[in-house]
Amino acid sequence: MDKKKLVVIGNGMAGVKCIEEIIAIAPDTYDIVIYGNEPRPNYNRIMLSKVLQGEHTVQDIILNDWSWYDQHGIRLHTGETVTRINTQEKYVETASGMKESYDILILATGSSPFIPPIPGVDKERVMSFRTVDDCTRMAQYSKQYGKAAVIGGGLLGLEAARGLLHLGMDAVIVHNAPYIMNRQLDAQAADMLQRELESQGMKFLLSKNTQKIVGRSQAQGLAFTDGSRLEADVVIVAVGIRPNVELARRSGIYTHRAIVVDDFMRTSVQDVYAVGECAEHRGISYGLVAPLFEQGKVLARTLCRQETGAYAGSIPYSQLKVSGVDVFSAGDISGEGMQTAIQMLDGVQGTYKKVLMQAGKVRGAILFGDTTEGTALLSLVQRGADVAELRPHDGEPDPAEKAAAALPAQDTVCACNNVSKSAIMQAIQEHGLQNADQVKERTKASGSCGGCRPMVVALVKHTHNVQKNGGASTAADTEADQKELPICGCTTLGHDGLKSAMEEMYREQKSSVELTLDIQHGTDWESEKILLLQRLGWETASGCEVCEPAIRYYAQVLTHGVASMNSDREWGVYGAEQAHGTLVYSDDALYDALSRSDVDGLLTERLRLTWRGMAMPAPVRIAVATRLSSPLSPVVQDLGLQASPAGWEVYVGGHAEQPVKQGGLLGLAETVGDAVRLASACLQWYRQTARFDEPMWAWSERLGFMSIREILLDYQLQGELVNRKNAEIASASDARDAVLSYGRTAVQGQK
Repeated sequence: MDKKKLVVIGNGMAGVKCIEEIIAIAPDTYDIVIYGNEPRPNYNRIMLSKVLQGEHTVQDIILNDWSWYDQHGIRLHTGETVTRINTQEKYVETASGMKESYDILILATGSSPFIPPIPGVDKERVMSFRTVDDCTRMAQYSKQYGKAAVIGGGLLGLEAARGLLHLGMDAVIVHNAPYIMNRQLDAQAADMLQRELESQGMKFLLSKNTQKIVGRSQAQGLAFTDGSRLEADVVIVAVGIRPNVELARRSGIYTHRAIVVDDFMRTSVQDVYAVGECAEHRGISYGLVAPLFEQGKVLARTLCRQETGAYAGSIPYSQLKVSGVDVFSAGDISGEGMQTAIQMLDGVQGTYKKVLMQAGKVRGAILFGDTTEGTALLSLVQRGADVAELRPHDGEPDPAEKAAAALPAQDTVCACNNVSKSAIMQAIQEHGLQNADQVKERTKASGSCGGCRPMVVALVKHTHNVQKNGGASTAADTEADQKELPICGCTTLGHDGLKSAMEEMYREQKSSVELTLDIQHGTDWESEKILLLQRLGWETASGCEVCEPAIRYYAQVLTHGVASMNSDREWGVYGAEQAHGTLVYSDDALYDALSRSDVDGLLTERLRLTWRGMAMPAPVRIAVATRLSSPLSPVVQDLGLQASPAGWEVYVGGHAEQPVKQGGLLGLAETVGDAVRLASACLQWYRQTARFDEPMWAWSERLGFMSIREILLDYQLQGELVNRKNAEIASASDARDAVLSYGRTAVQGQK
């Protein structure tokens, strides 16, 4: 069968990352053609400042050389600008007259420097800093001129100025805000960074608005709105970027600020996708590498027809080395209602840490000088963790190692090269790596911007300590496990310990039917409970009002829901009210679907029928909204399903009580069947892993939403969870019949 032709417009990091993923998943699926307007293969744009500063050559930052394209049969056309897309006949044309048909088209056109409308910006020796050619021009100017002005005090402006200093020029940063990097740092961190950069020779003019660039035909300086002036031979404009959308707009593809895409990177035109800085997802276009790589992965799996979770957006973060200084920033650092949770300044060491919270949840973080905790803090920000997780404890290990140990295994450490914690630790163990440089050589982690190097160093130390302990977890790994409190005064077991003990006990019985016949001896829950408590070593014969409902729930779940399947409620199972009146477990209260007007009621009824009568850790409410204008709000329910043009959006972990908590987008399901499958997998995972009386929002926070999402978007695991739930129903029905048969036989024998 002939391959479909996949054409990519743009040879930058996002588009080529998507192609790398496609090659890894299904290398024989597409005939791939890439058009790039620069005369070179794919390179790491983040590293341009290192080239300008003389730390790397252009060849050092090439990500995929010419041989890579040849090896994978990719036709790369460099120095070609696509000027037209015919979406009806499905072909593209370039400025030089080349014409290429396509079956699938990916727009990865990136962005261009934003040039503000300052009078004189079109003069000679006024330029931006975006490409390898820009680096070359700046190097050439440095041989003739001595004074440079950089408009823009963000990261790009600072890196440009650092490069100019290296080239021997006098560099002055002009910024319209009162402190530099104001989108990533607060005033304290910015002041510390400014003082460090001034010690390197950089100069700053803050709260300055440029009125015009002076000079007849060539730049000679800047005039400011306050009447002052600055002499400059070269002016670098580094105030931001603007998505390249003109090609898409001319071609009839819907654009806003950028090219509008859905959760699977689809544009408004069939078979046309967009990824990277040129894409706008839920009103946001990202300029950082980590979100662009996440988009590329989703798009690759979509095009290869692999099951994938929807792209739900990204928490913005930066972990960088600015002119040799480690800086980290994540989340919201200046939003309304933000409060300071932690603020630590060490003037001797030159380090600074600030963590921000809102409504008791971690929402943002800033680190300066020592960014070892950056990845761990990012995880807290991403899942909106409770600020209690920031609390220090006695006898803690080295903070750097603690941060490394606390980082979930699947979390990304090096965003530039997409290297996870588990990949780094595996490489250290398998190859006997001793330091961060060896890790970089083996995995590429910290090999680009260098911002993640402190975490890589900490992971080397952590891995070696784990190996010294014979593979056992360190104190930092087990700290949470050691802190589980007893359920009540009847036992020393916490919820997790109780579940483990009951699972072990039930496993020894070999089958749920055998267990039921053994412990029930009829239909008396009190007899069953007393036997259970004896086996669990309870200090009281019958438990108490705190532990009794928890034990009853775990027994129900671990014996495959036998009790919940008994419509006559002979075994003391929950009826309309829980025994002590603390929870409601009736079928209607457990699954109040709120909306019955969806497509013939199919989705609502399937969920109701599928989950009717199944025991849950806490009451669960499911909201099904069939239209965007629905009065329902699925995002503030335990489980919410929202109809969308692409199918059903599934949300989990919200609640409407004050303070309102918005649930996370678990995934996008194209059909009713897919929606039921995803929702059912989520509910089953909740049943298996939640603690009694733990609502879904608290469960989501404890396990981490991203962790839950990663598990449930694995299509195979989805199927296993749904099958396990179905097996429980079948097993429960068989068990009930066996118990009832046992009871009838016993009665007949007595007669």
